[in-house]
Amino acid sequence: MRVLFVCLGNICRSPLGEGVLRHLAQERGLAMEVDSCGTGAWHAGETPDRRSVAVARGRGVDISRQRARQIVATDLEEFDHVFAMDRSNLADIQGLATPASTARIALLLEENASEGTLDVPDPYYGGPGGFDHVLALVWDACEAFLDRVDPG
Repeated sequence: MRVLFVCLGNICRSPLGEGVLRHLAQERGLAMEVDSCGTGAWHAGETPDRRSVAVARGRGVDISRQRARQIVATDLEEFDHVFAMDRSNLADIQGLATPASTARIALLLEENASEGTLDVPDPYYGGPGGFDHVLALVWDACEAFLDRVDPG
């Protein structure tokens, strides 16, 4: 299974998604390819934001070696699941879809309806709850996703 996380610049939210899902899948012994990207190319080649790196490290997840990249239309053919962090990202991803796109495209937080929101807030400029809140949202949704695809 191949899973892609998408946010705006691929330095805050989607790197957390990539790191958390990879970590949780490894803990469960699941073979899963996980990646992340952004809808924009502003940070292409950069490492994740230091605050995302720090909050992930606090939960035992190392995302420091990831590098930002921009989503391309072929991602929608190569990945099974593409998770957008918010509705704006979702609209951008859907705009790239072609008849060859086979990925299931959805909001990450649809995996955990109990969160009460569908958008993972962007913590870059001090969004609600900050990086700790974003990590908690992402962590819970990744666990719910794994419970759904591998309930055993």
